[in-house]
Amino acid sequence: MSVETSLPPVTSSSAMRPPRARTLSAFRSGPFTYGLLVIMSAIFMVPLVFVVSIALASDTSVSTGQLTIFPRDWQFSNFVKIFQTSLPVGSFLINSVIISLTSALGQVLSSSLVGYAFARLRAPGKKALFFIVIATMMIPAQITMIPQFWIFSELGWVDSFLPLIVPQFFSNAFNIFLVRQFVTRIPYEMDEAASIDGLGYFGIYVRLILPMMVPILIAIAIFTLTAMWGDFMGPLIYINSEDKMPLALGVQYLTSTSQELQTPPWNLIMVGSIFLSLPMIIIYYFGQKYMYEMNLSAGSAGVK
Repeated sequence: MSVETSLPPVTSSSAMRPPRARTLSAFRSGPFTYGLLVIMSAIFMVPLVFVVSIALASDTSVSTGQLTIFPRDWQFSNFVKIFQTSLPVGSFLINSVIISLTSALGQVLSSSLVGYAFARLRAPGKKALFFIVIATMMIPAQITMIPQFWIFSELGWVDSFLPLIVPQFFSNAFNIFLVRQFVTRIPYEMDEAASIDGLGYFGIYVRLILPMMVPILIAIAIFTLTAMWGDFMGPLIYINSEDKMPLALGVQYLTSTSQELQTPPWNLIMVGSIFLSLPMIIIYYFGQKYMYEMNLSAGSAGVK
């Protein structure tokens, strides 16, 4: 009589592992998604459609208030007529270009230098100083508006571009944070190898780190161009002469070209609004790849 013994089945190590959580499947867009995006895009495009429609409307349609989605009389000459008003619109455009480009250059230079210094240089109290710089982002601009005006007035900079341009060469906390976190992702071993070859901190910055910072610096330039091109409050405070006004402030002055009790030239005002919007749309279109390369979401693993 044989005694049969039953042994437990041999299980592999993979079978002993706890079941893995089901991973999320990749999102795949379908007809419903595209339809929803089309509807939402159409809703957001309504103001832009009305801006273009009014910009192409005739003076008669504007004065009588007969504005429609599709103008009755297509007046493409409004884009030329705006330069024939009593206001120097051409100077407005040139002033906006000068202020925006110079401010973007100042932000790129100062942000790259300060951000590199916070990321690479060793100094006592550097971390505390960095947190102080970040804390300045919590100060509302309205609090510093009057002290800044007093300082610039004492310097004799009122009614010039200097109060708008010079502060941009001292960067701001947000751009410094972006550059600093971007540089911390670059392996420090590259700096050590460059220092062995005889490069100092500035040489490493110019020949090694700066070329790698191109995406983040282009993103900062886009942010600055957008902010300064559409800036209204700064020129309203510091600029008094018409020939020094940027376009954002000059468009508001177009409403004063009408006589008393007459309708403002809304068609020309909308043309000025298109001049304000179109350059930024073009810049974002050609610079969006650098915005993706900047990779804000994965650009930092916390403040180290």
